[in-house]
Amino acid sequence: MSLWLGLVVVLTVGVGTYIMRTGPILALADSTMPPIVERLLRQVPAAVLSAMVVTLAADPSAGGLEPDKAAALVAAAVAARWKKNLIFTLAVGMTVLFITSALT
Repeated sequence: MSLWLGLVVVLTVGVGTYIMRTGPILALADSTMPPIVERLLRQVPAAVLSAMVVTLAADPSAGGLEPDKAAALVAAAVAARWKKNLIFTLAVGMTVLFITSALT
């Protein structure tokens, strides 16, 4: 592959990636979303965080769910149900995880 062909390929891929990422943003910039879509989009951060936490906590390559992680998950679930505050839930879960990890 020549130098010029390599540059053309890199620039083409870069422009294509830019268009794919900015296209939907620019296309929807002046439109309003239905209330149901806005309500569902507000749930995305909590759903992504939950998926990451459960995936990391129950990692089968690490031997499954360990007691310290289980205690942190239970404490975070109770805190989430009680306060309904994401920052408080994270703080409780991390605190319990740090304490139980230090004790085991």
